[in-house]
Amino acid sequence: MELTKNIFFNTDKLIMNTVVKISYTGKLFQDKSDEVYIHYGFGDNWDNVNDLKMEKTELGFQAEIPLTNATTFNFCFKDSDGNWDNNNNANYIFPLESVQNALVVTNQPEYALTHRLRKTYMWSKKIKLAVYKLIRYVPKLLSGNYKRKVSNEQ
Repeated sequence: MELTKNIFFNTDKLIMNTVVKISYTGKLFQDKSDEVYIHYGFGDNWDNVNDLKMEKTELGFQAEIPLTNATTFNFCFKDSDGNWDNNNNANYIFPLESVQNALVVTNQPEYALTHRLRKTYMWSKKIKLAVYKLIRYVPKLLSGNYKRKVSNEQ
């Protein structure tokens, strides 16, 4: 997912308490900086501030960031020479979403559901095979054109 120009994440949504991989191909990468650090924090007050050296690749600088239980993910970038990319002094700030538990069904054990699906699948295969045999061989039996193959090894 591209959140802004030259900043990419490996996920569509930033979710609390997960690890996200960030790729940066912005100004500092284009200026061929040797080392780039991501300076990041969480929430309105920039809690848990950290600096993490990003790995330089052909696709840009990359790092994996563990997201916390906060409302926003705030970050900017700096290189080893003291140059900053902080979105014109506004920083990069994106909301974090919580996991939606409403979509998770917990009233049935998982093994019961897969067993039932497996049984249903097997029965559908058996019915399809029976219908195929009826369509293929019943007309031959009724017309008398049904002959068994005789082997030549007698």
